[in-house]
Amino acid sequence: MLRKGILVAALALLVAGSVAAQKRQVMLDKVVAVVGGSSVLASEVDDYAAQLVRQRRQEGYTSDRDPRSEALEALMTRKLLYNQALIDSVKINDAAIVSAVEEQVQRMVDEEGSIAQLEAKHHMPVFTIREIMRQRYEEQEYANEMQRTVVSKVTIVPGEVERYYKSLSRDSLPTIAEQYVYAQITKFPKSMTEAKQRTRERLLDMRGRVITGNAKFENLARLYSVDPGTMMRGGEMPPSRLAELDSSFAAALEKMRPGQISEVVESQFGFHIIQMIDRQGDYYHFRHILLKPIYTVEEQAASLDQLDSLARQIRSDSVTFERAALLHSDDKGSKMNGGVVSNSDIMSYYNASNPKLTVTKFLREDFGHFRSLDDYNALMKLEPGGVSPAFLTEDMLGNKMAKIVKLVEIIPTHQASLEEDYLRLEEMAIAAKQDRVFREWLTKKIDAMYVFIAPEFRDGEFENKHWVK
Repeated sequence: MLRKGILVAALALLVAGSVAAQKRQVMLDKVVAVVGGSSVLASEVDDYAAQLVRQRRQEGYTSDRDPRSEALEALMTRKLLYNQALIDSVKINDAAIVSAVEEQVQRMVDEEGSIAQLEAKHHMPVFTIREIMRQRYEEQEYANEMQRTVVSKVTIVPGEVERYYKSLSRDSLPTIAEQYVYAQITKFPKSMTEAKQRTRERLLDMRGRVITGNAKFENLARLYSVDPGTMMRGGEMPPSRLAELDSSFAAALEKMRPGQISEVVESQFGFHIIQMIDRQGDYYHFRHILLKPIYTVEEQAASLDQLDSLARQIRSDSVTFERAALLHSDDKGSKMNGGVVSNSDIMSYYNASNPKLTVTKFLREDFGHFRSLDDYNALMKLEPGGVSPAFLTEDMLGNKMAKIVKLVEIIPTHQASLEEDYLRLEEMAIAAKQDRVFREWLTKKIDAMYVFIAPEFRDGEFENKHWVK
């Protein structure tokens, strides 16, 4: 996930202009740089530089650097990482790349209206477009994986965080925006068992229709699956390792044969039926249909009424929020802590549980990303100590529930300190160390690898001066 340093922009904007750049190679077939065994064309530099300028205009950001020099350095960095990945025999998920290319080509076809119109626009057959994109995606993924490998072993100790903090001048200390500490009580509808059974029966019906030949799996996925990432692809997932999947889902998938359709599988995300496509080594290629329990208006209203009654008792001091959370909340992560919300659910989701990294202070930007916007909207109507009316929302897995929240504390905007903001400073310190390690590694590889830069580019503004030999 970490993409630090000079490579960031190159990888973020890589694919968008790849076909357009390829179209211009006939006119601008001029090699402006060579790194290892890979060439950089003038058309690639111009296309990427234009994208940099457009992006910065949109973001209201300007740079003193020449965009063509910046684009060339980013592209050379990618080429170096790609070549080093081949030297080091770095492994990538080839099947996932094929799937990503097909998805992108399909989006392009949909935008143009037909394959014929796509071919006419780019003046090349669709199989050539597909091959260009495959090469670009593959190069990008090798570069990504190589950089991840370089920084993956970088760690940091408390002493380094303190030294990083002390190295910052008063003027450069990061400003921590206003933060919120809050507590919650959640309640799923009492009819959860009945709702789950209704969901199972819907999936069993779909499974039967596919097995008997009365429906195609992918068509049912498009119509009924609630997985936004796969529904439009007929439920098809990119090839994945079992370790990347929910444990219950992975256990069912591991036993399946190509073409087989699973029984109903319950995971942390809801209920599934799975269709196995094929398996290549450790990678499983499959489709799935995801459904979540659906509750009636009456069932949801009952949960709201229960929590509204509880909120009135808390406001009248009949019971404390902490006691009410312990006795009534369905959220196991917060009920034992007086209802105070932390990032433990997020960490558990990513199998990254670590008490050292647990936080209870949330920035405004965290809501809608790590935390629900519904929570934020309710909190903004409260004074510290206030308790909200009950409202309907979803947990991070999309399960419907009712909730009340209490605004515990608002921490004003302030300059970061070791005592109050250690975790955020730790994140900054390790990012700085990873960036430094990567740049040192990059310099050594530039010195060791063949690099040619065309004369008209040799006076460019490169961050790493070792490019020009």
